[in-house]
Amino acid sequence: MSPLILGIETSCDETAAAVIQDGCRILSNVVASQADLHARYGGVYPELASREHMLKIIPVIDTALRDAQVSWRDLSALAVTHGPGLAGSLLVGVNAAKGIALGQNLPLLGMNHLEGHIYANWLDAGLPYVAQTEDVFPLVALIASGGHSSLVLMRGHGEYTELGHTIDDAAGEAFDKIARLLGLGYPGGPAIQRAAEAGDAAAFKLPRAQTQRPYDFSFSGLKTAVLNLTKKLDARALLVNDIAASAQAAIVDMLVEKTQRAAETCAARMVLLAGGVAANQRLRERMRARVACPVLYPPPKLCVDNAAMIASAATWHYRARAHSGWDLDVIPNLKLTLAVMSG
Repeated sequence: MSPLILGIETSCDETAAAVIQDGCRILSNVVASQADLHARYGGVYPELASREHMLKIIPVIDTALRDAQVSWRDLSALAVTHGPGLAGSLLVGVNAAKGIALGQNLPLLGMNHLEGHIYANWLDAGLPYVAQTEDVFPLVALIASGGHSSLVLMRGHGEYTELGHTIDDAAGEAFDKIARLLGLGYPGGPAIQRAAEAGDAAAFKLPRAQTQRPYDFSFSGLKTAVLNLTKKLDARALLVNDIAASAQAAIVDMLVEKTQRAAETCAARMVLLAGGVAANQRLRERMRARVACPVLYPPPKLCVDNAAMIASAATWHYRARAHSGWDLDVIPNLKLTLAVMSG
């Protein structure tokens, strides 16, 4: 019988629950976003986020079950993100999941948020055929979001080797900070992309940082360069669209160059994009143009935080008979290499 898993995700500012069948079929995917709530702060306010999760978690779970037209007794297991993320936000999801799993006598699976982002590519509009084949391995996954930027070599389900990571700001964080400097609002990624559509990406020569390790990223220098540029130009001369386009081009160039190099060195059969920044259209186009092997990415709604990706990743752990104990705790700085499946 195909596994039917309820996923819960509360790592940052989205309260989410989803029911996934066989690791790839979405029966429901409910997300209560807090973006409007945090927009006034220009970023996520942690205490406010955790309080909002407490208000939304049960209604979101109930809606996910109702939308999927399943009951508790239909489920095979319950999966929840326990890191990385904001400690207070993670605690809401983990404690709710532990209580429900115990009360409903369901296996509990503590999941890595970054692993979930990768497995968004296995869902309906992504790679459902991967459920039947291992021909995609080895693959290189670029995980780029507001809190994370890393390159991962994946040799099989649950087999991860980190090739590189950001040594300062994450790509999504750079988008947010630059958007704030330009007065474009929050979240920064979509705002920068919209502004860039009317701008000239070659208008300003912005830095592409070179790092000591070949697959690491650095975006702090770019952020500083944009700050200095805005100070040089007075309000009337501030070419917001051109700066946005130039900054977006610099971020995308760094992500593509490192990913291309990793894919060639590791003889990857496929490149996967994951995380909120994977929704960026320029990144998708440039990656496909530069990388020799197939490049896949989820639809935009599955690039942002959601519980469908958590339940999808959990399916492979469930099949490997891996599970978590009742002492499952949150790990705000959880590394992806700790997601290796074990019984």
